[in-house]
Amino acid sequence: MKLVGRMLSPFVRRVAATLNLYGHEWESWPLSTVTDMAEIMRVNPVGRVPVLYLDSGEALVDSAAILDHLDEQAGAGALTPRAGAERRAVMQAVAIGLGAAEKTVAAIYEGQRRPEALRWPEALAKLQAQAAGGFAALDAMLDGKEFLALGRLTQADVTAAIAYDFACTVMPEWAAGQAPRLAALRDRLNADPRVGGTKFTG
Repeated sequence: MKLVGRMLSPFVRRVAATLNLYGHEWESWPLSTVTDMAEIMRVNPVGRVPVLYLDSGEALVDSAAILDHLDEQAGAGALTPRAGAERRAVMQAVAIGLGAAEKTVAAIYEGQRRPEALRWPEALAKLQAQAAGGFAALDAMLDGKEFLALGRLTQADVTAAIAYDFACTVMPEWAAGQAPRLAALRDRLNADPRVGGTKFTG
């Protein structure tokens, strides 16, 4: 399999870590949405990463759709349960983690990528507050617990830890120290080479 996108993206990275946790063999095609948009548009018409090429040649787009396929292949060992209250618990935490990651990405564009004369401080503050709210909610879920849901490693932990790691990488002064329990989860997962080995190194 071939995974399109740089590991700086938390959406690409959560797929990469999940591939590793499931024991799949894959290779990285580190295209950037900043510098390689034309090439990305050829593999995904909406110009987004990740894209996962299966061994059959089929291309899957969007991290949620990709993980749904990987979970289906994993069966009972899936990081996201297939149904019921357990699935809802994991998916709710995943949704918060993804939301925080999305707001962090938007904050980067508002505060760093947009021409300085066109930046809107109030919009940036709102985006940062939304991301911080998500990370705070995840941090609260970890109060007295080792994992976010079900008492074991799930996709909730993978997504949340990678989302927070991303925020600490791209906006360290803003993100550092916000969510100490989530930071501890991030550090534990990064100590596992299946997850830590996917960390963006520039």
